[in-house]
Amino acid sequence: MTAAGAAPGGWERLPPRLGYDRVRENVTRLVSGRPELAEVAIPACHGWTVRDLVAHLVDVCRQVTEGIQVLPLRDPDPDNEAGVAELLERWAELVELLPPLTEGLYGHIMTMDALTHELDLRRALGEPVPVDHPAYPASLDLLALGMGLTVAELGLPALRVRSDGQEWLVGPGEPGVTVSGHHHDVFRSLSGRRTLDQIAALSWSGPAARWLPAFTWWPFRPPAEPTEQAVRER
Repeated sequence: MTAAGAAPGGWERLPPRLGYDRVRENVTRLVSGRPELAEVAIPACHGWTVRDLVAHLVDVCRQVTEGIQVLPLRDPDPDNEAGVAELLERWAELVELLPPLTEGLYGHIMTMDALTHELDLRRALGEPVPVDHPAYPASLDLLALGMGLTVAELGLPALRVRSDGQEWLVGPGEPGVTVSGHHHDVFRSLSGRRTLDQIAALSWSGPAARWLPAFTWWPFRPPAEPTEQAVRER
């Protein structure tokens, strides 16, 4: 995976911890003092509620603080019956214990996962997509790297991804096609939140069909039906 330098508009790659802290601040702001949100469904995470989403984020943070491998990312513990307010308090305590490895691979995974679920939460609550977010650049780097392994396994030519003046090479070798879009739409496509039809509706330099199977990778699987609109459709 190759990522370009800072875009003209300025996509500075910040340490993942800064992006992770922004996610926690945003999620806390969105749900604090609103107990009625606990059972609101998360369309992008089938069967999850807002409480489940927060419980998952807290559990991943706990795993990292305890030195437990965060792969695979797990569903919320069904035996954890803590309410949202209690979970948020626990999360605030845990982040103070995060070790330096949050700047390494697990830090990037934790941050990418957290950003993915912040955006899931925003969709469920009808909140706007953030204009900017410090977790986007490094999270997209990680998604491009991870999906590149699947591109290689499928024997596909590399996929060039472009957004906001940035470029990623997904897979080894020369790119066979280029796909472009708003960074939010690209992020949601790479993280299993857009249908194959929505992915194909991005700006492609050639037919998309050959590369669409690669968008099912690791824990990510495009939904059968849309759970959200693309930014350009809003």
